[in-house]
Amino acid sequence: MAGILFIISAPSGSGKSTLVARLRETVTNLEFSISYTTRDKRGSERDGIEYNFISREEFEQMICEDAFLEHAEVFGNYYGTAFHFLTDAEQDGKDLLLDIDVQGAAQLRAKIPDAVSIFILPPDKQTLEIRLRRRSQAEHVVDEPIILRRLEKARDEIGSYVEYDYILVNDKLDDAVDELEAVVWSERLDRHSPDSLGLTSEEAERYRKLANRCRLGKNSRVAPVLESFGIANTGDGSHGDGQQVS
Repeated sequence: MAGILFIISAPSGSGKSTLVARLRETVTNLEFSISYTTRDKRGSERDGIEYNFISREEFEQMICEDAFLEHAEVFGNYYGTAFHFLTDAEQDGKDLLLDIDVQGAAQLRAKIPDAVSIFILPPDKQTLEIRLRRRSQAEHVVDEPIILRRLEKARDEIGSYVEYDYILVNDKLDDAVDELEAVVWSERLDRHSPDSLGLTSEEAERYRKLANRCRLGKNSRVAPVLESFGIANTGDGSHGDGQQVS
């Protein structure tokens, strides 16, 4: 069993890191890539754990060497995913999970059309703003324009939800973890039998049903979240433009 590329994206403050950590504890045969970045460490971050921290010169050298699956510049800092994570996962017979922003996800969907993309939404705008302000305070960022810029970037990213295969709302952590697990197992079940995955027919059916409810256009909890951000909901599951409304 190998070869599925899972892309997970979310605005900062949506709880994505916690979800990914929980998923990695419970789902086997799933590798996780650690992005490279040129930004400074924040708080208790450790090199090789949250990110691979390198200099701008090193990053640009890797770009010249075509070492990245995807890369982007955000707020003056580079972020990127190295090719070797994908080849390493394939050699180990595992699937690969990438935690990347909407720019990187767009690049990867163009390169690898059969990648499975998942977008995590916060419960609502107010909750996200509280989380972002708390994070900014923890990072000793008190400059209001910087905080507002982060909020605006989050809103812009949420407008890209229509480009993803699955939409999860992280309002209750345990439920969101269950949904994320179901998406992974459901995609595996599209390629392998339940027996080969060590699942009973009942487990397989549960995963399929839960994952299907999270598909673009089928998650009834998405509309209220979008409304809180003033973002139009296509409502039909088509890949619309995520238009923001005033």
